[in-house]
Amino acid sequence: MSTLTVSLVQYDIEWLSPEHNFSEIECLTAELEPCDLLLLSETFATGFALKERTSEFAHTALTFMRALAARHNCVVAGSVLVPEGDKKANRFYWCWPPVSDNEAGRVEYYDKRHLFCLGNEGDYVSAGHDRKVFEIGDFKILPQVCYDLRFPVFQRNNNDYDVMVNVANWPAARRFAWDTLLRARAIENQCYVLANNRIGEDGYGTAHNGGTVVLDYFGQPQAQAPDNQAGVITVTLSKDSLAQFRAQFPAHLDADNFTLEL
Repeated sequence: MSTLTVSLVQYDIEWLSPEHNFSEIECLTAELEPCDLLLLSETFATGFALKERTSEFAHTALTFMRALAARHNCVVAGSVLVPEGDKKANRFYWCWPPVSDNEAGRVEYYDKRHLFCLGNEGDYVSAGHDRKVFEIGDFKILPQVCYDLRFPVFQRNNNDYDVMVNVANWPAARRFAWDTLLRARAIENQCYVLANNRIGEDGYGTAHNGGTVVLDYFGQPQAQAPDNQAGVITVTLSKDSLAQFRAQFPAHLDADNFTLEL
């Protein structure tokens, strides 16, 4: 598969109201174009509810994702707060559609690595330990969650991925950083970047204005959701054009060698 069609859903997450949020997603994707990957936001079912009890919603959110993957015959990805010992994990689930009537689609996940100490996130969430790369067709994809975006060493492309995906609840107050860092990650890693952020105010009074975007390897937007509006953007990525660009401008050959300790 030399192309990858991706759809990103931007909307206002209702605080601790999974059924409302599921209904909103279903409404927004009711006439979804055929795609290979449907991307939801960070903590799409509940909002970024660190202090509140969310464990009873975790299984429901995953069940919803798997049903959505089956309905649209595509991979569905989004993060969910799940129980992890005496804390939570911010788990970025990837749900594949069923292989057949008798075989369910597989589920993989990446746990958010970098926790926001200024917001005491580590008091409630356990940090992930693994850097993962998933595959859809010919495309290798690096999953990241929100604050991970600020740590380029962890996202360094060692010729092991084609697309970086970041799902977030990134505040409007730091929107300039979001836009700037996304472009930097695309340019420095010579990759596509898919970034899905929410809109609206969360339960802590934090405002979000979106910024959901698909960037190419030049850092140029290929599609972008309007600020403060719910909706879906869809775009098709080309593996051939990415490979041609990397061959013509092989900056990775001059990169520094290092080992990342996780």
